[in-house]
Amino acid sequence: MTDDRFYPSRPILAASVAVIRDGRILLAARGKPPSEGLYSLPGGMVETGELLGEAALRELREEVGVEAEIIGLIAPVEFIERDEKGHIKHHVVIAAHAARWVSGEPQTGPEAKDIRWITERDIGDLPMTAGLTGILKQAFRMAREEARP
Repeated sequence: MTDDRFYPSRPILAASVAVIRDGRILLAARGKPPSEGLYSLPGGMVETGELLGEAALRELREEVGVEAEIIGLIAPVEFIERDEKGHIKHHVVIAAHAARWVSGEPQTGPEAKDIRWITERDIGDLPMTAGLTGILKQAFRMAREEARP
């Protein structure tokens, strides 16, 4: 049995979420390839018939046990990995969202080896997935804008 996320016939659609709580964003160290051990936002593949925001919130619940409410879509992030022959090994388009924390204390598990709540000043202090720095900065900006009267 092969994993269709590797050497896919077309890009895979995924969704992630930057959960904001008390001026901090939740990051999880990936427990599985690709990018195992790197910090990223909770997220995963979108299921057929599922809205992007719904997928992001479902993955958040499944991976770390947290409930949140979507603030908005941040941006798409594309992850393309090639093998030694230049063939596309992995291609994922991730719809990154910002959300406000509602309930639940995050728990580690098979897909989240470690969990951190980081401030905007902490960006860059952890090994993170490609493109995450820009997404985090935009999420913090969205949270500030939402908090304004």
